[in-house]
Amino acid sequence: MVGLLVGSLFGGAISDRYGKRPVLLVCVCVHAFCGLVPAVLPQPFVFLAVRCLTGICCCCINICSFSLAVEWTAPAYRLWPPAFLPFCFSLGTMAGAPLAWLSPTWTKLHLSLSLPQLICLPLYFSIPESPRWLLLRRRRDVLDRYRANSPADKQCLDMLLDSEEKATELPKEEPPGGQAPRNSIHHLRHPTILLRLFIMSYLSAASALTYFGICMNIGSFGVGVYAAQFFSGLSEAPCLLVPLIHMGRRPISMLSLFLSGVACFVSLLLSSYNCEPVLVMSLALLGKLCILAAIFISNLYSIELFPTVVRQRCVSLVNLCFRLGCLANTLVPCSPNGAITLAAMVVYSSGPIVGCGLCLLLPETSDVTLPDSVEDCDRQPRPRPLNICALVRTRKLGSSQTRKTEALPEQNEDTNMELI
Repeated sequence: MVGLLVGSLFGGAISDRYGKRPVLLVCVCVHAFCGLVPAVLPQPFVFLAVRCLTGICCCCINICSFSLAVEWTAPAYRLWPPAFLPFCFSLGTMAGAPLAWLSPTWTKLHLSLSLPQLICLPLYFSIPESPRWLLLRRRRDVLDRYRANSPADKQCLDMLLDSEEKATELPKEEPPGGQAPRNSIHHLRHPTILLRLFIMSYLSAASALTYFGICMNIGSFGVGVYAAQFFSGLSEAPCLLVPLIHMGRRPISMLSLFLSGVACFVSLLLSSYNCEPVLVMSLALLGKLCILAAIFISNLYSIELFPTVVRQRCVSLVNLCFRLGCLANTLVPCSPNGAITLAAMVVYSSGPIVGCGLCLLLPETSDVTLPDSVEDCDRQPRPRPLNICALVRTRKLGSSQTRKTEALPEQNEDTNMELI
């Protein structure tokens, strides 16, 4: 967790300066190497140092992979990459349970986990760089090389970059050598960016408290550790179906946060009264599924809310709050018998419900082009309060039109009878 925290501090800034692809490739190679070290040198201090380095690499991999997957996807299908990546994570969680059960020692478990990473290392070098980062850094030679690969790649790049119109909106002054813009800190002081950064940071911290609160207390639900680990990963698999729900980013975030808070409170309340372990486990996994859906939607939401010039820094700050929420789980008190206390119930359930209300202050970003500047953020659709009167008038209009359409067949039948 400390390594993940350190990676949140520096991962976004480094990828903004040097690009997401180089950072991703370096971290993937180091991550695979760190899996082999404990199997060869099973020393306690070496293990702790390697785990800290693994956390740093893992955080940078998450930041870069989410950003690259979303930026290379059309706006209409932008929800699929953040849904598919957690689905693969759930597959790995399920596979880890039988793998740990079959491994005689923990060193052989690390060895079996690192071998697939080493085999897949050549595949990572085919990952392209962010097209918008290349455009802002005026790396047109790389963009032209991507366009020359195939007509489909050229069409995809032109669609993502809005062709030549987006190229003419580049900033006039840019430091040479691929350095970060000088006014990037100035963009972070904008009121719109500050409000969105505060809301997304709170959502990340509250989601981390709830998610890891369930994961760390998975053994207190009366189910075996290996079975609980397997079903814990299985409960995350339905997140792949979330893009099939035709709702905006804000409604589905609010629904996921609310359901997660309610399900976690009920499950933890039932566990304190020694109810059926199957019922308690089912409600806890339902809350975990909902909070996981809220987590990956918030990851996509963060990418769509912040402009390109400071996107990685803002995503890193949001990820930092997520890691702080992970560390805060160790401070949540527990009872002497290992059960979850009432204070933990309040913390795990109230955070998502409060975040559900804060989502009302965010705009809807589905099917909207990624912003490149603060001005683009200001042009995004502003959140509007629910107008109950307009909703009632719409329903009345719809019901009156329904009555008219129902009356038309009756009039046609009367006319036909008169003609007969």
